[in-house]
Amino acid sequence: MDPHGGHYLNKAAVLSGLGIARMCQLLLGCTTMALVSHSAGYSADYGIYCMFVWCFCFAVTLVVFMMDVTRLHGCVPISWDNFTVSFAMLATLMYITASVVYPVYFLSSECPSEGCETRAYRISVTVCSSVCSFAYGAEVFLTRAKPGHVVGYMATLSGLLKVVQAFIACIIFGALANDTDYNKHIPTQYCVVVYSLCFSLTVIVVTLTVSGRTAALRIPFDRFVVIYTFMAMLLYLSAAVIWPVFSFDRKYGTPERPYNCPREHCPWDSKLVVAVFTQVNMILYFTDLVYSQRIRFVSPSSV
Repeated sequence: MDPHGGHYLNKAAVLSGLGIARMCQLLLGCTTMALVSHSAGYSADYGIYCMFVWCFCFAVTLVVFMMDVTRLHGCVPISWDNFTVSFAMLATLMYITASVVYPVYFLSSECPSEGCETRAYRISVTVCSSVCSFAYGAEVFLTRAKPGHVVGYMATLSGLLKVVQAFIACIIFGALANDTDYNKHIPTQYCVVVYSLCFSLTVIVVTLTVSGRTAALRIPFDRFVVIYTFMAMLLYLSAAVIWPVFSFDRKYGTPERPYNCPREHCPWDSKLVVAVFTQVNMILYFTDLVYSQRIRFVSPSSV
């Protein structure tokens, strides 16, 4: 037996603030899934999405935690720090949406047909899910870039924004799939192309960074990020102008929500979601561009 075998286990992965945050994530995630499975219940697309979020995040967090404790992450051919902070940011966003979606569709002021006990379980699910989003947010806070520390790109504000931008694009795609009639007008089809192109490039940037393959680019990575972010901001700016005009102007669409539009499958609501999150992503790309420029021009002068 190797007398130094104990060194294969990483105590810091358990006893540090990061380790405590991950154990809280596992505890709250497991509790949430147990409550839903026992009595709270879920159904329809929104319920399935929430259950997927809780199961997916729990599974990946468990793998990350075990790999950190056993130090096996060194055997994985990826940039581990970039991967973990990217996942923590994604999990935070997914948990926030699940914590909003679940009570909207499964909680009401009155007891459901299943009884008041079911309502109490659903309240508990919402609370646990909301608290767990803070646990993932704490991991992002602990692993983010700090002055004087050398970290991976995904731990910087620009890297974290990439995850948010991709996630918001997914929300836009989900809204587009809900019968938004974007095929009726060429300008709205152009907007869909903008969303798809920017999302694809963002995913490529994140994938290259997490896999440690940024050197595969023909140009310096920081220059590529600045050029791509500038292009994405301009494209989203055009979409932020075009989409509302061809969705809500009386000549092309409906400025007011139809009174007989169903709550869960209303095309007008989906168009509004696309319009709002287009504006949000445009602001995020602008913020990303400003920060990327700051990294590029300030960092070299300090070397």
